[in-house]
Order: sequence, then structure tokens, then C-alpha cells
Amino acid sequence: MTGLATWQARAAQGEAEAQFQLGLLYDNAEGVPRDPVAAANWYRFAADQGHEQAQLHLGLIFNAGDVGFERDDVEAARWFLKSAEQGVADAQFNLALMYYKAEGVEQSDAEAAKWFEEAAGQGHAKAQFNLGALHANGHGVEQSFSTAYRLWLMASLQGDFNATENLEMMRARVNDAEAEAGQAAAVEWFNSQVA
Repeated sequence: MTGLATWQARAAQGEAEAQFQLGLLYDNAEGVPRDPVAAANWYRFAADQGHEQAQLHLGLIFNAGDVGFERDDVEAARWFLKSAEQGVADAQFNLALMYYKAEGVEQSDAEAAKWFEEAAGQGHAKAQFNLGALHANGHGVEQSFSTAYRLWLMASLQGDFNATENLEMMRARVNDAEAEAGQAAAVEWFNSQVA
């Protein structure tokens, strides 16, 4: 039995992981023609069983729109929330963006900050950058240049170009002690991630 046949047999028995894997195959055209509708159907079967990655991918399909799918930000936010609540950093990041941009949900900088913080805590570089921007501007959180500096250092250590570009500007807004503390915290965090 081929990989595709194995996944199909297991998916037909209701196995959520197999349903998710079939969704990936159709979404990414791996061994089958690309079929966003089939991908979404398999993702939904798995997502309805609580599969957090399937929930994320279903949210991505609705958020982007695709062949056979109109963009539906309300549905995207619903699926991102389900996945985010299970701790998936990419879902937390996407949900935060939706709150920040008022896509499918009511605009809320505080909710955006909450979900960026959840993802940032898991090392999501783009979430660290965006949370840093909220701190730099005092949107949804108390304004704190030192916190923004620390978060941008963390994101920069992971190669985030935007964070790296903004560090010099933010360094001018923090004193030497804050800069040293931010650098020490960022390096300590980074070392804990690679250990």
C-alpha cells in the first residue's frame, strides 16, 4: 500500500492525524494534484476532532482565500482561535494580526498584544517583533521602550530583518542600564532556545 493509500485508509477510519496529512498532500500537491477544496475538507474533518494543526491550516485557507474558497475572515479567526487556545504559536500570531487589523474580529490592540505575547513566549520571531512595536507605541500595552528593545533583540537574534532594522532607533530611546539588561535577557533567552 502506498503512502497515499495508507493515509486514505486511516483517514476513512476517522483518524485525525491521517485526515490532516491528506489535507497537507492536497494543499501542497504532494503525490496528488493540488486541490484546495479537498485539502480544506480533510483539514475540517481533523479540525472538528480538535487537531490543532488542522485548525491552523483551515484558518490559513479561509484567511487567504483560494481556488474554490472566498476569503472569510470570520471563519479564519474562529479556526485560529481554536488552534491558538491549544498553544499553536503560528495560530496565536495570525489571530493577533486579525485583532490588530480588525479582520473577522473587532479591532483590539489589547487582544492583539495578548496573542502576540503568547506566540512570542514560544519564540515566534514575528510575534516578538510585533509585540515590540506595540510596546514601542503603547498600543494595547503600557509603552515601554526597554521591553520593545528586548523583544526586538530576541527577534533579531532569530534573523528577523524588521527587528534588526529598528534596533538602532530603539537603542537611542533606552539608557545604558536598560540596554544592558535587554541584551542580557535576550542572550539568555536565545541560549535557552538553542540548548
